[in-house]
Parts: sequence; C-alpha cells; structure tokens
Amino acid sequence: MTTTATTPLAFLKGHGTENDFVILPDPDNALDLPPGLVAALCDRRAGVGADGVLHMVRSAAHPEARAMAGEAEWFMDYRNADGSVAEMCGNGVRVFARCLQRAGHVGAGDLAVATRGGVKQVHLAKDGDVTVRMGRAALPDDRVEVAVGARSWPAYNVNMGNPHAIAFVEELTHAGDLLTTPEYTPAGVYPDGVNVEFVVDRAPGHVAMRVHERGSGETRSCGTGACAVAVATARRDGVDPAVTGRPVTYTVDLPGGRLVITEHPDGEIEMTGPAVIVAEGHIAPEWLESAFG
Repeated sequence: MTTTATTPLAFLKGHGTENDFVILPDPDNALDLPPGLVAALCDRRAGVGADGVLHMVRSAAHPEARAMAGEAEWFMDYRNADGSVAEMCGNGVRVFARCLQRAGHVGAGDLAVATRGGVKQVHLAKDGDVTVRMGRAALPDDRVEVAVGARSWPAYNVNMGNPHAIAFVEELTHAGDLLTTPEYTPAGVYPDGVNVEFVVDRAPGHVAMRVHERGSGETRSCGTGACAVAVATARRDGVDPAVTGRPVTYTVDLPGGRLVITEHPDGEIEMTGPAVIVAEGHIAPEWLESAFG
C-alpha cells in the first residue's frame, strides 16, 4: 500500500532526553515514506515537529532487515529530519522500545531491535529507564579537526555505527549556534557527513555536551553521540577498559537531560536513560494532501 492523502496515517510522538521523534507504526512495511514527507512531518511549524522519524516495521517485512529477522522481530527504520536515511539513533532505540511496549508487543525486560547499525539489545526496566547495548566503538586512525568561526580543535574520530567527531572545548558556547554544520577537515574522512559533538568537563566522570546531528542540526540530545563522547573522554583520560579489565562509566549531560554511559572490558557500550511517549493520533488527510502536493 502506498501512503496517499486519503490513507489514515497513525503516529505517536515521543522523546528520549528531549531528542524527539514522530513514530509511524507500520508492521507490514506498507507505507511509502519519500524524503519530502518525512521532512514535512518533522517540520516544527507546519508539521508534527521532530528531530527524526522512527518507522516501526517487522524485520521480515523490510528488505534491509530480513537478514536480522531471526535475531530481532522489529526493525527501526530511522530517518533524519531532512528525510535522509540514518544508520542508528541511540535515543531513538529507547523510544522505539517504549512504543513496542505501549503497543503490547513486548513487556518489561529484554528485547532485540534491528537497526541499520546492527541488532541492538534493549532492557526495559520496571522503573522506566531503558538500557541499550550499543555495540562497540570503532576509533579510526584518521586525524580530524573541527572548526567554528575562527576557533578550531583536534577531534576524536569515533564510529558508533554512525560517524562522530568529538572536540573538547573550554565553553559550550564555543560551538556557536550549530544551525549549520561545523567545518571539519579532512573532508574525505566523512563522505556521508558526520555528527559533531562539543564537550566540556563538569567533574571526574561527568561531562556535558552539545551536538550538531547531520541532517537535523542541533538537537537536544544524541544517544550515539553521548556514547562516542564517553569513549573519547575515556581515551583522553588515558582509560581503556580493554586494557584495565574494568568498566568505565561517564555521566553525560545534554541540553535535554542526562544519560549514563558504561564501556565494558569487552568493548560493549551500554547507554541508560529515559524514553517518553507524549501523544498518539492520526495525521489529518488534508495535511497529507498538501504534503504530497
């Protein structure tokens, strides 16, 4: 089935540390979601408003996820606010799991979610927090530098299934307005763009950050970014759990809230934080008609 102006389009609105999403339940992968429609849904003045869209599909029904269907029943088909496709979204996985729970597909406890960044193991705690096993970080050897205006900083190059450049700064205001993508060099290191994080220290084991997410601009939170920041901070502090044999945990403050990130000796990274469903309903047919116009 193709989405048209006469097709009812059910949706939910949710957020994880104020990184917010439009969620589209579509078990059979029946919706046509062109980039223009996704961008219109995410428009904060003329649409529902969000940092991205979580398309909720059974893995067996989606060509990009069928190979993961044996491990995870559900696939998070994530789209950025500009309509582009993204590999992963850490806050999005938590909200996605909460939506599955709300719909009665899962209960409290453990579940697996398929993403373009691989299958993620999720734990829905009874107290409301959601923990996601985010996989292992890759730290490519490429030297990277980011710049805002006349300031520039060396950056850690960390990949969490999607690319990140992390710069440690004296003040978060040095990141500028983050309305446009910060400059980075060499450009060829990130052929598909990059998420850029700016980080300051708050206390031992405690940092704060701002982020420019590719395709969305500055967001209130970024889960994969918080994981990348924790890994970069540990390496800056001379800590590698694979060497010490002990996990390391960082509290990461974001404009929209707080996440707790733990890196284990085997390289596995866990992210814990809230996931909230705000509303649910249907998109007005006349609005869909204008979006497809």
